[in-house]
Amino acid sequence: MTVKPPSLRGRIALALTMTAVVVGLAGYAFRDRIAAGLSLGEPAQAEIAAPAPNEVKGITISVVPATTREVVERLPVTGTLVAREEIMVGPQIDGYQITDILVEEGDRVEQGQVMARLSRDMLETLLAQNTANAAKAQASIAQQKAQLVQMLAQLTEADAAVERARTLIKTGATSQEVLDQRERAVKVSTAQVTAAEEMVTAAQADAAQIKATRDEIQVRLARTEIKAPQAGIVSARSARVGAIVLSANSEPLFRIVKNGAIDLDAEVPESALARVTPGLSVAVTPAGFDTPLDGTVRLVGAKVDPTTRLARVAVALPEDPRLRPGAYGRGVIEIARHQGVALPQSAVQFASEGIFVLVVEGDTVRRRPVKIGLQGDGVVEITEGVREGESVVARAGGFLRDGDRVTPVPLAADPDKGGV
Repeated sequence: MTVKPPSLRGRIALALTMTAVVVGLAGYAFRDRIAAGLSLGEPAQAEIAAPAPNEVKGITISVVPATTREVVERLPVTGTLVAREEIMVGPQIDGYQITDILVEEGDRVEQGQVMARLSRDMLETLLAQNTANAAKAQASIAQQKAQLVQMLAQLTEADAAVERARTLIKTGATSQEVLDQRERAVKVSTAQVTAAEEMVTAAQADAAQIKATRDEIQVRLARTEIKAPQAGIVSARSARVGAIVLSANSEPLFRIVKNGAIDLDAEVPESALARVTPGLSVAVTPAGFDTPLDGTVRLVGAKVDPTTRLARVAVALPEDPRLRPGAYGRGVIEIARHQGVALPQSAVQFASEGIFVLVVEGDTVRRRPVKIGLQGDGVVEITEGVREGESVVARAGGFLRDGDRVTPVPLAADPDKGGV
């Protein structure tokens, strides 16, 4: 039987198959040598020694040293700018028309400064009438006093006539009837003097009443000038020229921020309320401000809102003409500041059994419970559990356990490679 030689396609397929077999066998040999710890140039040995346990290196982690630094704990707050004390300025008399308005919103006023004027024509007419009545009363007093002087003179003359009659009756030069008549004249003159004195008193009382009426008119005239009771900044004006003012149940004509004092009315959570006390520094940035203002906690609210669990805190702000009541403001309260051993916040772990860090001793991780103090600016104060200079895992991962072997690398030296 004649065997026919393979075609070109068959020969190529056969060559490819043989090549794959050779490559596969070489790959198995290479894998075995690598598993045995041999280089490709070394001869194979029958027995390979296992590596010592202390020669096994752990994963590379980033560590940071515990350092002493100033730790500042801050509490962010938000709120609204409000007038510390707002004064309502309204009319003290009714039924008069506003004729002049002398201030506008935003103006600074001094105590006693005239802010508006009311019509005073009627009061000036009453004052002129009172002036005439007062003059009339003074004339009446003078007249009554003149009559009193006349009555006193008549009484003196009557007394003298009685004395003469009594002398003459002893000598028989006059009769008893004449004496009796002169004694009756004395009694009449005495009564007339008493009446004249009462008339003088009544005239003086009329004059006093007229003067009191004049004083009242002058007070009402003074109240036609609406004045600022305290110095401050006009925050609102509802007065309008031509309006008739009514003091009862009416909108105040002006509102004044006393002394221009503005507060940030902020709210803090009840969990931080015990640590917020009057006098703490607050950096307040009102809406539209590029730089914060130096404020101070002025008072802390006496109660907590049962719904929001927030309490009110008033922050006193320095005088600034740009401040406007009603504007939004945010602040940062500096609760505490002092020196202490600190770590990055990422190095501290919080678990149900307590707070701990992972300290690296040589090349071994040790879990160590700690106590913390202030927290702020991304760092945590360690009050107990870690000494200054000890290396701590910078970003404590949940896969690290107590006793794990690691290769520590300072975070500052290699912050982006091989760290945890």
